[in-house]
Amino acid sequence: MRTPFRRAVFGAIAVALLGGLGLTSCAAPGQSDTVDAGSTSVDTSVTGAPGPTDSAIPSPSPSASRSPSLSASRSSSPSASRSTKPSLSRSPSHVPTSKAATPAAESNIASRLHTIPASTRQLIVVYSSGYGTSVASLETFEKVNGVWRPKLGVMSARIGTKGFSDSHMEGVPTTPTGVYGIGSTMYGVHANPGVKYSYHQLVANDYWDENPSSSTYNSFVHGTNPGGYSEALWQTVPQYNYFAVINYNIPVRAATPARGSGIFLHVMGSGGTAGCVSLAQSNLLRVLEWLDPAASPRIVMAPSQNLGRY
Repeated sequence: MRTPFRRAVFGAIAVALLGGLGLTSCAAPGQSDTVDAGSTSVDTSVTGAPGPTDSAIPSPSPSASRSPSLSASRSSSPSASRSTKPSLSRSPSHVPTSKAATPAAESNIASRLHTIPASTRQLIVVYSSGYGTSVASLETFEKVNGVWRPKLGVMSARIGTKGFSDSHMEGVPTTPTGVYGIGSTMYGVHANPGVKYSYHQLVANDYWDENPSSSTYNSFVHGTNPGGYSEALWQTVPQYNYFAVINYNIPVRAATPARGSGIFLHVMGSGGTAGCVSLAQSNLLRVLEWLDPAASPRIVMAPSQNLGRY
């Protein structure tokens, strides 16, 4: 026979068991913390919302601090809550990291040129304020991921004593305008400073043939002086301490008068040149050591207002 005391005890036990199984109408604080943490992670990855918008909602009590979206996720069925889990694997696609790795286009002299071969990855640009001056500037550029980047800074240079010319001729001290390659061999009175090109240290009877009547016009020769304007290379210092050949009129194009020869990038003397481009020796060595035949270098020469031609 059950007494009122036993009925009270059994009632208390039943209430305790139902509460332990989570069958009450209100969520327990411990359970809500676990579910909210998981829901927050999923919602952030899918929408890209950083989360502060939740904290911006006024909350007079702990239970009211949850955003409507987080509350809705708790009221959905177990199968619906599991369907959001795959979205976690998609979260990296919502992080905009790939764009940051793409180099931005840079506005500089090289980036505005349009006749440079696609294979060229090193560029020298020599420019002046106009045609009538021998004072110039030289800049170097390197192509990185398809974008031209400045390399060695702006350098002071000198060109022909009569400045640039669009129609250079033999014996006239002008520097020819245009875009040219670099010769396959570098030269110098001194030993190889460590260039990537083939290098020839000059000796007696090394000439550059500048005689338009010669079969070896506009090339390096060793032996008898070819005549004309030919230069005794081993005797020309400091200009030919080190130099690179600019491939102007190489191969030679027949013309009357002759189109000119012996256009080099060499050590600066005391003023303008006979048509070459010159730099202080320290700067010249930086350029020569940087140049790499594998990068198919080009040199562009023109007054600054005419660089747009190239």
